[in-house]
Amino acid sequence: MAGDEARPEPAGAPTPVAAHEAAQQTIRTSMWATVPRLLARHRYLVLGTADGEGRPWATPVFYAPDGDHRVLWVSAPDSRHSRNIASRPDVAITIFDSNAPIGGAEALYLEATAEPVADDAQTAALAVLNSRLPAGHQLGLEDLRPAGSMRIYQATVAQHHVLIRGGDARFDNVTDGRLPVTPA
Repeated sequence: MAGDEARPEPAGAPTPVAAHEAAQQTIRTSMWATVPRLLARHRYLVLGTADGEGRPWATPVFYAPDGDHRVLWVSAPDSRHSRNIASRPDVAITIFDSNAPIGGAEALYLEATAEPVADDAQTAALAVLNSRLPAGHQLGLEDLRPAGSMRIYQATVAQHHVLIRGGDARFDNVTDGRLPVTPA
């Protein structure tokens, strides 16, 4: 029938798929603001490690962000998670408020590589950590190896994800999911 033919898209107009992808990228970029906000707001992260045979281990640690792509913490080198990092440096990190009401959670998921901070960078890393510790609880170089029992570790973040709660109107999701986000 006349008039039933598919009409070509106007020259230069984005295809529906391209328009959807552009909208999703805009959302990922706009949701980047969640990253620095949650890094600054919370004090503890859950660090997921695995040993050389792949056995997983999760532990909470006090942390200090050093920008949006690096977090620092102090641990004993002989702790299970530190030993795991020595044999398998890929880690997963989750930061969230465990007191958030049901349906009101926000979370940050990080894919990172962890390692001890280099000896020549200890002083600067210690300053970042101490900026988050209350007076009277700050650490000194004497608390760190070789004289002390602790070591500063860092996780360099390769990928950031934020929680997308189930039923979020911007997404077609029934259950919670993760959205990779990137800075603008």
